[in-house]
Amino acid sequence: MRRIETLFIDGPVGRLEAMLEEPESGSPTEAALVCHPHPLGGGTMHNKVVHRLARGLRQVGAVTLRFNFRGVNLSEGTHDNGVGEVDDARAVLAVLRGRYPHLPLTVSGFSFGSRVAVQLYDGARRVILVGFPTVYRQFEILERCPIERNFIQSTNDEYGPRNELQPVYDRLWGPKSMHWVEAQDHFFAGALENFEKTVVEIGSLAI
Repeated sequence: MRRIETLFIDGPVGRLEAMLEEPESGSPTEAALVCHPHPLGGGTMHNKVVHRLARGLRQVGAVTLRFNFRGVNLSEGTHDNGVGEVDDARAVLAVLRGRYPHLPLTVSGFSFGSRVAVQLYDGARRVILVGFPTVYRQFEILERCPIERNFIQSTNDEYGPRNELQPVYDRLWGPKSMHWVEAQDHFFAGALENFEKTVVEIGSLAI
């Protein structure tokens, strides 16, 4: 039977609410951390894009661990402008690694969560960056990341428009991939099915 577990993880400033889900069938072949969008914009681990991201990864054999950043729903603490949230993610990632120490690791995130995920590359084999926001001009975190960076972006992303992200992507060294999904907005409106299929495609690629 597939394992689905809600749990609380000790974070840097208190407990963090999380949900662990194993694949529908078979034993996990990979472990994946999934980070949610901006807390001050209503982002939670139950966001539609985050849900689809996690489900797509499970379709290719990953056990996924989603969580709420500090101050979101039942997670303790207050928002820390993306600084403390990286520490939150590291604490959750340590639990995932502890439970599945022999599985290869993927880190992933949507929007704000992608900015966090790209900073968690130690020990991971790839990062999946969904809706990476160019509005913050934090391109150095992409440049520092030494592992494979896989981007999934809406063609009409108001926070990471194509004419801003594509030149940044083109300048990046090392292993990378870019996947544009024809969608209405940052949240992949009208294209969530195609978005999830893209996640499956990326997850199926051997590294």
